[in-house]
Formats: sequence, structure tokens, C-alpha cells
Amino acid sequence: MQEPKQIRVSNAVRNRLPRYFRYLRGLLDQNILRISSFELSRLMNVTASQIRQDLNCFGGFGQQGYGYNVKYLYGKIADILGVNEAYTAIIIGAGNLGRALSAASTFTNRGVILKAMFDVDENIVEKDINSLHVYHMDSLEEYMNENRVDIAVLAVPKEVAAKTGERLAACGIKGIWNFTGIELSLENRVTVQNVHLGDRLMTLCYEIKNNNKSNKDDMQ
Repeated sequence: MQEPKQIRVSNAVRNRLPRYFRYLRGLLDQNILRISSFELSRLMNVTASQIRQDLNCFGGFGQQGYGYNVKYLYGKIADILGVNEAYTAIIIGAGNLGRALSAASTFTNRGVILKAMFDVDENIVEKDINSLHVYHMDSLEEYMNENRVDIAVLAVPKEVAAKTGERLAACGIKGIWNFTGIELSLENRVTVQNVHLGDRLMTLCYEIKNNNKSNKDDMQ
């Protein structure tokens, strides 16, 4: 049987899909079952044309004169994003950041199942944090060999980030969500999303500064 053709989309479209997913879930929570591209554009602050172009990459999903069936579109985007794949994840690092991530609804709301945490601190190893058992890092390879793990969330000190990434790659991890603050690259062996919170903070500072400047210019 011929394999289905893989859909290739731009990074910009791919990066907007989670936002569509989030807004559509909000509409369903409000029991809104139909929406036009114009109404969705006003809600998301993007153009209706952009929405139609993005969704047309995957087949469109809308009907002229009707708009979008919210539940259907939400389900389709969930499929595209892999929400229904029941991916499993572990958190490496049970410090403040790791604990905060383990308590968030981020994973559950996106279909990712948190399985365990790992750390080297003997004061927390073999205890439970937010209903997740904390294993010692020495048992990482054994755990990975015995359990299906698709994603590793990296919340360790940056000094050990690269080494930990290599260990995870050797264990066959499929993806790493990297919060260590360094640019982790594993030469296409593993899909890596590097999160730089400081970059987003500086972007915010830049926008505040330039908005203030614009306001001052308008007052002159």
C-alpha cells in the first residue's frame, strides 16, 4: 500500500497551528460550534485571508457561506499536531522549574502523558512530586529501555544539558523540550525545541520601549 503523502508547510504556518488549537478549544468551552474566518480573525488578531491560507495547506475545512465547524476543525488540527497520538514524556530535573512544569496542565491539555521525573538529589529521589515518581538519573537508561518515552523535558543546569541530551539521544528519545537556556543541537537525531525565556522577556522590553517612544512622538 502506498504511504500517504507527507504535508510540508512553512515554519510560520506550523508555528501558528497551536494558536488555532488553543482558540478553538476556547470556543468549544463557550459552546460556540460555528465561526467564520472573519470572526476568527477578529478573535485572533490576524487577517481572515491568513487564516484561510493557513488552513488551505491542509485541505481548507471550511464551507463558503457557512464558515468553520469548530468541533470538526479543532479535531483536524489536533490530528495534525499529534494531540491524539498519546505521546509520553518525562521531566529531567526536579528542581523549581521541573516541579512547576509537572504541575501545569500544559501536557494534559495537549494529549501528552507525563510518566516520571529524574534527578540526582538524594533528598527527592524515590519520592513523588505532583503524582510523578522521581527516579535517580542513574536509572535513566534502564527506565527508557523498559518504558515507551517519546519526549524528554530538559530542566537541568546548563552545564550538564549537552551531556544529558546525548544520553537521551542514545536511549532513542524522539523529542526534547529544552529549558536549559543553551542551544541544544543533536544533529538531526532528535527533534529539539529550545526554549529561551530570556529572549521573550527582551522582546517584551523592546516592544514596551518602542510603544512608549511612539506614544511620546504622538504627543509632540
